[in-house]
Amino acid sequence: MLKTFLSHQWKSFWRARNKAGSVASQVVLGFFMLYFLGVALAIGFGMPFLLGYVFKGQDVVKSFNGIILYYFAFDFLMRLQLQDLPTLSIVPYLHLKITRNKIINFLNVKALFSLFNLWPFILFLPFCIIKIGPAYGSFVALMYMIVILSTAVFNNFLVLYVKRKSISNVWYTVIGLAIIASFAGLEYFKVISIGSFSDVVFKQIATKPYLGFLTPIIAFAIFKLNSIYLLKNLYTEELTSVHEKKVSTDYAFLNHFGKVGELAALELKLILRHKRPRSSVIMSFLFLFYGFIFYKQPAIQHDDFGKMMFGAIFMTGISIIIYGQFMFAWQSAHFDGLLSNKINFKDYIKAKFLLFTIAATAITLLASFYGFLSPKLLLLHLAAYLYNVGFGTVIVLYLATLNYKRLDITKSASFNYQGTGATQWLLMLPYALIPIFIYLPFGIMDLPYWGLFAVSVFGLIMLLMRGFWVNFITARLEKQRYKIAEGFRE
Repeated sequence: MLKTFLSHQWKSFWRARNKAGSVASQVVLGFFMLYFLGVALAIGFGMPFLLGYVFKGQDVVKSFNGIILYYFAFDFLMRLQLQDLPTLSIVPYLHLKITRNKIINFLNVKALFSLFNLWPFILFLPFCIIKIGPAYGSFVALMYMIVILSTAVFNNFLVLYVKRKSISNVWYTVIGLAIIASFAGLEYFKVISIGSFSDVVFKQIATKPYLGFLTPIIAFAIFKLNSIYLLKNLYTEELTSVHEKKVSTDYAFLNHFGKVGELAALELKLILRHKRPRSSVIMSFLFLFYGFIFYKQPAIQHDDFGKMMFGAIFMTGISIIIYGQFMFAWQSAHFDGLLSNKINFKDYIKAKFLLFTIAATAITLLASFYGFLSPKLLLLHLAAYLYNVGFGTVIVLYLATLNYKRLDITKSASFNYQGTGATQWLLMLPYALIPIFIYLPFGIMDLPYWGLFAVSVFGLIMLLMRGFWVNFITARLEKQRYKIAEGFRE
C-alpha cells in the first residue's frame, strides 16, 4: 500500500497543470539544500576546532554537550516556520477498502523524510566518532547518536502535533506562545541556561549510557500521540466548517472606507471563520518573540541596527509575509465569482492594502514592549514599520499575482497545507535584503541613525506612491486574472 500511495503522489505531481513551475522550484531548492548540507558536513568535521576557537579554555566535549539542546530549541522554531504538514488527498481513499491505519502510517513515514531530520546526523555524527568515541568508548558514542536522532524525531512529530492542534484549537497556540516566551525571557535574563542543562543531560549519558534508551521511548510516545490524533480526525467531516458557529459581524471602523472597507470586512470574516487563514494570522504572533534572538545588548549599546534590521522587518511585517504570500489564493474557491461579479478591481486591491496596514500597525504596537530593553528599538521598529507598509505590501501583492495554486480552506485542518513550500520563502529574499542594503552604507560610515532615517524615507516615499502601486497591481491582476483562475480551478 505504501508503494501505491507513493505512485499516486508521483503521478499527481507530474500531471499537475503547474508542473513546469514546480519542477523549476524543486531544482533551485535542491541546489540550496545541497549547499547547506555541504556546509553542515564541513561544520560537523570541523566542530572540534570550531568549539575550541569559540569556547576558549573550555573542554570541547563540555562545549559540545552544551550546544546540543540549543540546536534543538532553534530546530523546533525553524520547523514551526518551514516544515510542511505531510499531505495526502484522502477523500478518494475513504470509501475504498483501505484501513485508516495504513493512511496514517503513510503520512507518518512521509513526515520523516525531512532535511530537518538529516541535519543533526550530519552535524553531530563526526564529533561523536572523533571525540566522544575515543574519550568514553564506542557504546557511549552510539548512545549519543541515539539520543540526538531520537530528539530530532521527537521535534518532528511534536511540531506536526502542535500545528494540527493549534489550527483546530486556538488555545494551543496561546499556551505555546506563553511557554516559548517564558523560556526565551528566562534565558535572555540569565535566570536559566539551556546550555548548562544540556551539559548536565549529556554528562549523565556519558556516565550512565543506558539512560539514552529513554529518549526513543519519549519519541515513540509523541509519535503515538500524533497517530491517535490523526486516527480521530481522519475524516474531513469532523473538522469542516459545518460545525463552526456562524456569526454576522459588522466592523464599524471599516465603514468609513466605503466599498474598500466592505471588501476588507468580508476578508476579515473569511479569516475568522476558516481554520487555515485564521491559524496563519495567529501564528504570526509567535514571531513577536524573535526579538529575544536578534536584540542582543552589545548590538543595542553600539547602535548596530544592521544586525537587528532583519529581526525588526520580520517581526513588524510577519503578518504581511505569512498571509500575503497567498493573498488571492485564500479566495481561490470563489475567485471565478469575483471575476463574474461587479467588483472594481481597484477597490479590491485597496482593500488588501488596507488589511495589510491594519495588521502591520497592530503587530508593531504589540512589539513596542521591546522599548523596555531600549528606547532605540522603538526607532528601529518605526523604520521597519514604514518599510513594511510602504514597500513590503507592494512586493507581497505583486508576488501573489504569480501564485496559481489553489487553497481549499474548507478542508480538515490536518490536511490543509497544500500550496505551501520553500518557493515562497525564496521569493521573499528581496523583501528582507533591500532594507539591509539601504542601511549598509550608513552603517559602514558609522551613521546608524541616518541609516534608519534612510530606510524610513524609502518606506514613506513608497507609501506616498500607494496610488500608483494600486493602479500597477490592479493592471497586473487584470492581465493575470484568467491564468490565476485557471490554476485555482485545478
